[in-house]
Amino acid sequence: MDMKRVLLKLSGEALAGEKKTGFDEATVIGVAAQIRSIVEDGLQVGIVIGGGNYWRGRTSETINRNKADQIGMLATIMNCIYVSDICRYLGLKTEIYTPFACGTFTKLYSKDEVEKDFAEGKVVFFAGGTGHPYFSTDTATVLRAVEIEADAILLAKAVDGIYDSDPKVNPSAVKFDEITIEEVVARKLAAMDLTASIMCMEQKMPMLVFGLEEENSIVNAVHGKFSGTRVTV
Repeated sequence: MDMKRVLLKLSGEALAGEKKTGFDEATVIGVAAQIRSIVEDGLQVGIVIGGGNYWRGRTSETINRNKADQIGMLATIMNCIYVSDICRYLGLKTEIYTPFACGTFTKLYSKDEVEKDFAEGKVVFFAGGTGHPYFSTDTATVLRAVEIEADAILLAKAVDGIYDSDPKVNPSAVKFDEITIEEVVARKLAAMDLTASIMCMEQKMPMLVFGLEEENSIVNAVHGKFSGTRVTV
């Protein structure tokens, strides 16, 4: 797959490493180094980061779902600020956008401004999800990928691909090397949430799904050497 622009979705939990919460700085520096490598190869990179290392929208059963999801949106902003600054530490130029005003921490999302950033060689972070409850960062990933006309979504997860069942529960689960997005939707496989998968299908957005913990996994995915799951359209 010849790619000029990608949307990279990073798992918040994967960035926490073995700590499970917060950040493992060595892991984040390693990820940022891979991002720098593909940017130096000429790729334009947008990034969405999940908030699971701090909060998930359904973590609490005692507070309103709207408020729970708002907390999750804030978690993604914290993640983007941190990873963005690690990227800057490694010499990259970055910008962070949110779908709602967030003081001076971020810029309000504008596709025109994002295009200018890509032209300037910046890595662009999309924080805060869609800005609405009941929509996950998976859905935000597909939405932004479609809006910025990405060639593909790189889905870097804590699991190394798409399986026919949950490998954490079923040790006999079988991983797919390649699968169509139609089959992912029909079988309700847990690549993304169903809303995001259906949007991928409707908008014909391909995905490469792989484990973030694998050495050079992001670079390998870009160069077609990965061992995850290719989702075709």
